[in-house]
Amino acid sequence: QYCCMVMRINVDCNSCCRKLRRIILRMKAIENHMIEKQQRRVFVFGRFEPGDVAIKIKKKMNRRVEILEVQEMEGEAQNEGE
Repeated sequence: QYCCMVMRINVDCNSCCRKLRRIILRMKAIENHMIEKQQRRVFVFGRFEPGDVAIKIKKKMNRRVEILEVQEMEGEAQNEGE
């Protein structure tokens, strides 16, 4: 299922932001992402398990990852695929 997940990750410098972006881009399940550095929030959209993505980012970044919100998009995503 498609879902949109909002996470809180402490990315305090530009190199941390670049590292996070690289990690997200390497994940094939994530189709779209947005990093808000000031609010320390990361939005990811795609076909994935929210817990798995959060754990993978936590292991690679070596930082605490807090899942703030998960929205499952069912109807909209299926219409796009047709």
